[in-house]
Amino acid sequence: MTLDQLKPGDSGIITSIGGQGVLRRRLLDMGLTPRTKVTVRKVAPLGDPIELFLRSYVLTIRQEEAAKIEIKEDTKE
Repeated sequence: MTLDQLKPGDSGIITSIGGQGVLRRRLLDMGLTPRTKVTVRKVAPLGDPIELFLRSYVLTIRQEEAAKIEIKEDTKE
């Protein structure tokens, strides 16, 4: 499953980051690294962008970028 498939309020654990080159490096630099817990806080009315909560801060990314991030759904609350 990918990060863009989560609904607001859902959480997941990042398993891998897709993409290549500059985009992948940028995602990693923003803290989106494997084994990081991510919670979707909000989704814009048209679905883009997505607001995430991770590592004690809020991050907003485009849906296109979120589709490159593989996650497993976090069942522990």
